[in-house]
Amino acid sequence: MEIPKQIKVGKKLYVVNQRAKPRKRFTVGEVNYDAKYIDVVTHSNFTGRAFKREELYDTFWHELTHAILHEMGSPLHNDEAFVTKFSSLLNKAILSAKF
Repeated sequence: MEIPKQIKVGKKLYVVNQRAKPRKRFTVGEVNYDAKYIDVVTHSNFTGRAFKREELYDTFWHELTHAILHEMGSPLHNDEAFVTKFSSLLNKAILSAKF
């Protein structure tokens, strides 16, 4: 699986950036609804360790889940526990798919 360079959610086209360092401290990903970008951080800002592909995918699905829920007008877009659980299950399901 590849992380896309851009993705459309509703009428918004988000640019997806893979960044070595986060824009905000203590984060591994970020979605900005107004600037229309999703960041996936590739390395730990504590240890410098490169994240595994599965971890990058999990971050991507997490931020995309925020974007989808925001587009739907759902208050769940701010519920970090819900988004984390949902996106983690989604990531595992996608990674387990056999074609």
